Amino acid sequence: MNFSRPTYRTAFVSIALILAIAAGIGWTLSPGVGAQRHWDRAAWNALEYPERTIFPGNQFTFCRLRYTSIGESPHTNMGGRWSIDYPESDRHFSWRIDELTTLEVPKDEYGNYEHAVVSIDDDALFDYPFVYMIEPGWLEFYDEEQADRLRDYLLRGGFMMVDDFWGEDEWANFESRMMEVFDPIEYPIVDLELDHPIFHMVFDLDEKPQVTTPWHWRNGQVTERADAPHANYRGIYDLEGRLMVVICHNTDLGDGWEREGEFEGYFDE
Repeated sequence: MNFSRPTYRTAFVSIALILAIAAGIGWTLSPGVGAQRHWDRAAWNALEYPERTIFPGNQFTFCRLRYTSIGESPHTNMGGRWSIDYPESDRHFSWRIDELTTLEVPKDEYGNYEHAVVSIDDDALFDYPFVYMIEPGWLEFYDEEQADRLRDYLLRGGFMMVDDFWGEDEWANFESRMMEVFDPIEYPIVDLELDHPIFHMVFDLDEKPQVTTPWHWRNGQVTERADAPHANYRGIYDLEGRLMVVICHNTDLGDGWEREGEFEGYFDE
């Protein structure tokens, strides 16, 4: 698995060649077809397309979910476990989305990539189709309404990525909290196998990535805990088969985003 710059260039060159070949095929059609295209061009240009409203302006904004951890006051303004790796990981992820896809990430007046932080209790939660929850091993809902709101968000079309928690005890707590959100019989947590499309949409992954901190990586450690020998990728689907939640356990993808510029080898891997 190698995400180095030559891989990016190769992908873009391949796409350019495909487009060039397709364009060549388009203009070597039979004279009859070509003529019909020419005479219908005015009508073609006059076609009206419905306005796209799901992602207005083709923009994507990274949104981090603010929640309460065990032992934290729900009314504190101080950063908790939800704020780990913030804001660098959010900015760097947004930068790469803007760089490597056709989505546009809005920037503020100073040229910085915009990102958002919303609480489960905030009505603005429903303005963002993607939310990121980090360090949920100590997650708790301080009232039943929070679990209900998260369920409502996900069933209405929202998507949540969960990242950076390690070991069996943290998994047990997270699983217990999600049982407050969804009936585990109706909405079970299932393993995502390597042939799932999510591992092949942008890059073809030949293994489920397990990312550690740069310090663990420099020491040759592939995991951060003895009871976390390999990464687990799991999901929750709605009743129509839409993937609502992706759970990245025993790995820290956010650290890979945040600290990608600290060590070249860490970046490449």
